[in-house]
Formats: sequence, C-alpha cells, structure tokens
Amino acid sequence: MVMEALTAPAEACEIGNKLVRADGRPVQWIISPDPVPYPVALEAMRARAAAIAAGEAEEAIWLLEHPPLYTAGTSAVPEDLLSDRFPVYEAGRGGQYTYHGPGQRVAYVMLDLTQRGRDIRCLVKGLESWVIDTLAAHNISGERREGRIGVWVQRPDKGALKEDKIAAIGVRVSKWVTFHGISLNVMPDLRHYDGIVPCGISDQGVTSFEDLGQLVSMPEVDSVLRAAFEKQFGPTSAATEESLVARASMA
Repeated sequence: MVMEALTAPAEACEIGNKLVRADGRPVQWIISPDPVPYPVALEAMRARAAAIAAGEAEEAIWLLEHPPLYTAGTSAVPEDLLSDRFPVYEAGRGGQYTYHGPGQRVAYVMLDLTQRGRDIRCLVKGLESWVIDTLAAHNISGERREGRIGVWVQRPDKGALKEDKIAAIGVRVSKWVTFHGISLNVMPDLRHYDGIVPCGISDQGVTSFEDLGQLVSMPEVDSVLRAAFEKQFGPTSAATEESLVARASMA
C-alpha cells in the first residue's frame, strides 16, 4: 500500500486528535549524528516497521542525513534522471525521483496506524501540517498544493506565480505501519538537484532555509520538528539509533 500527498487532498479530513494514540504511548525519537548510507537506512526502516506490526517494537521517528544520492519512487520515469553523478536507489515509497544529501533533514516515520485511526489521507495531512508548523516557527510560510507532492514556498522574487519546494513527502504503508516519510531542505547544496527532475515537476524550483535567508543549525530545526510533531501526533521519548540499526542487522 503506497500513499503520497498527490493522492491525499488536504481537505480529505479534519485531523483533530485522530492521529494521537489513545493510550498515550510515546514515539521513540531517534537522531543519527553521522550520515547514514541509504541501504542501511532502508533495511533498518523495514525491520523496525515489521517489528512494530508484530507488536515487538515501539513506534519511531528517525532523523538523519544521507550522503549525496538520488532515490526513485514507484512512479519514477527514466527520463527524469538527468545525471548519474550520484548513486540511485529504488526506494519503494510513493512519488518519483528525489535527492537526499548533507544539509537536508530526513525524517523517517514509523507509526502504527491501527492506533492512529487507519486513515492514510489524515496521516499525509498530518505530515504536511508537521512541516508547515516547523517552517512557520522559522518565519517561512509553507503551503500545500493540490496535485503536487510536498510543501511549497511562494517566490515572487523569481516572478509571478513562481514557487519552490522546500520539503518532500512520500510514505509507504505495510500492515498499517508506515515507513519512509519527509525530507526538509535546511542547507543542502541545491545544485545537486540538477541531476533529476524533482518529483517530475520541471516548471518550479527547490529551495531551503538557507536559500530563503534563514540561517539555522540542524539541532535548532530538530528541536522545532519535535515540538511540531508532538502537536500533531502526541508525545515522544528520546532513544538512540543503536537498537534500530541492530535489529536490522539481525533480520
């Protein structure tokens, strides 16, 4: 089961407390201090999602950065890959091609939707709201766009009707447990996007906190992300990456 913002209109639901667990159990909040290779992250996510579905592990949010790379979603078309300058990985999530690299905060979301309303459209709306609230705390106005994946920022300085994408959203759901998640551009090298048509959209650009004149550190963004996540999804508790990666190595 694959879901992405493109097929989940913002008006599809009113979130309310629907995405908050009734039992109040916290989500483990994990931050990796060093870049994580994509295959390692993918295997760790899959193993954790399977363990959550089996009732053997807690839900988790995993914040990390990757080395420079491109990923292909289930809707990717070959002509949108313009360069092989970085490795390309099949992601298995919804969406098309995207870029990951240093300076971009990736948040992998492993949540049990059997405890959160079993409504994928509301999940996607919640993820969008999470990003939009995080941006608002940094004086950036992020917006949804019907028919386009991600969170967008108007760029009148570039011309009438111009806007840039600052965050991508793509999730996969298996046995009602989510994995993959969001990527938020804090201070990546935006030239690295030149090797793809990001999410299949060629008539708009990409931006970042830094590009918009907001110079913030990754820990500062992480702190706001956590507060904004708890607003939408409920409490979190700090955890380390060791248990997550160790489980994947034993799978």
